[in-house]
Amino acid sequence: MTEQKNNFAKAFIKAQAEMVNASKDSTNPHFKSKYADLTAVRDACVPFLNKHGIAVLQPVVQLENKQYIKTTLLHESGEEYSCLTEIMHAQNTAQAHGSGITYARRYGLQSLVCIGAEDDDGEKASEKPKQEVRNDEDVRVGAENWFKKFKEDAEKCKSFTELDKLYKDNENALKKLSKVYPDLHGLTITCKNSLESQFLTNPAE
Repeated sequence: MTEQKNNFAKAFIKAQAEMVNASKDSTNPHFKSKYADLTAVRDACVPFLNKHGIAVLQPVVQLENKQYIKTTLLHESGEEYSCLTEIMHAQNTAQAHGSGITYARRYGLQSLVCIGAEDDDGEKASEKPKQEVRNDEDVRVGAENWFKKFKEDAEKCKSFTELDKLYKDNENALKKLSKVYPDLHGLTITCKNSLESQFLTNPAE
């Protein structure tokens, strides 16, 4: 085992002596800055590792309900050194997960062989989900449908008490409607006044 460790150490020292920092040949659209992506990091170290009998493995592994990239430097003697880098992403999408894997692979490899590089798609992996753009026409249609249903329910009321309860139960919705679509809110008031007048004209026996 000692001989194997010595073999790995000698090979790694030779490989590391030939490595250079990864070139910054990609652009981060968020910060308008150059960065070294995964390919650049691999180009800066893998050929030199291979030259001296060291292979690089980076499978995805799962430990305690978390996923990691296990970066392993495997020497031809059988000796190996590994590190774990957690795969992190804010969105539950294939694209975000892929970015998280790329980010973890780059940082795991960069850390294990000790070469310099700047941030790449880590920004994308940790990016918060964007709020969906609201379609105003769809919202308007939804509000109109709500008003129609509300009007139907109001017209089914048989007394002041029932009508008053209906309006109180929908108080929050009516307040929101008055802010977004005051014209529809005005119709609800007209509807209420009309029904109240009917109750006065034809009181329930």
